[in-house]
Amino acid sequence: MNIIISNSGDQPIYEQITNQIKDKIMRGELKGGDALPSMRTLAKDLHISVITTKRAYEELERSGFIHTVVGRGSFVADANMEVMKEEQYRKVEAILTEGVRLAKQSGITCDELEDIVRMVYEEE
Repeated sequence: MNIIISNSGDQPIYEQITNQIKDKIMRGELKGGDALPSMRTLAKDLHISVITTKRAYEELERSGFIHTVVGRGSFVADANMEVMKEEQYRKVEAILTEGVRLAKQSGITCDELEDIVRMVYEEE
């Protein structure tokens, strides 16, 4: 599994792992039933602590993205993609709400804000 870890950012390593695996699931690169590397294997491949990979896998399981079978490993959950997408919508809405608040305080019109969002979206 191709996961890139950055030690220079503010984001904890376990969150980087969690976010990248969630992203792969949401984009369909990982599908329900796909096996994930063992915690030890992933830790070894990324040159990090097993405790860090354990924390990432626990977070993914709590969020419903994976499930773990004792003695067999961790697998991508056969989750409802609509529920996962709704979770992403809530996160985007919260961030955009803050952006709209700041835009209003700064005198930026709705049309100008739409232009900014469109520009940022197309750059990504």
